[in-house]
Amino acid sequence: MISIASYFSELSKNQAQQFEKLPSLYRFWNEQINVISRKDMENFNERHVLHSLGIAKVLSFKKETQVLDVGTGGGFPGIPLAILFPEVQFTLVDSIGKKIKVVKEISDELGLQNISAHHQRAEAVKGKYHFIVSRAVTQMPEFIEWVSSKIEKQSAHSLKNGILYLKGGDLKEELSSVKQKHSIFSLSDYFEEPFFETKKVVHVELN
Repeated sequence: MISIASYFSELSKNQAQQFEKLPSLYRFWNEQINVISRKDMENFNERHVLHSLGIAKVLSFKKETQVLDVGTGGGFPGIPLAILFPEVQFTLVDSIGKKIKVVKEISDELGLQNISAHHQRAEAVKGKYHFIVSRAVTQMPEFIEWVSSKIEKQSAHSLKNGILYLKGGDLKEELSSVKQKHSIFSLSDYFEEPFFETKKVVHVELN
């Protein structure tokens, strides 16, 4: 397993233990409710944990930031980010109830107090958030329609409030119809593994 601490050296003892527990917890729950492919389970830290934490390389969330994770699946990128930022509140939603069950069980096992998980579609989510994160649940123009009304207006970070989207491949065509100001960050600038050569974080301003 790739060491998370090699890329995030300032982890507390508790955070390091939480990250260490993740592979075995997901291995157990994946046998009960399939949320991760077997191939990806073999590369769990790289393809799920570190990939999720790519957002943290782009932006360090400040205390009391509100983050919404749309289409979280088994808890990505929300759970790894919640471990890394214990003073940030994360709301994780997914339209598939059994996946939210896994999120709740793993959050409880880890003792994460900064996660709330809900079985619902993005369009039904209430409230306002500083950032909305996700891992390629749909094309960006459609995703923007889902979440554009859910952004808190007042920004307090180096990046304006909006979307932080994990996506791979050539994004030129997909982003050509996005009218909002956006930026692309290559994860290969932060992580040395070949898996990250085509992986990116897309930031879209929505405030």
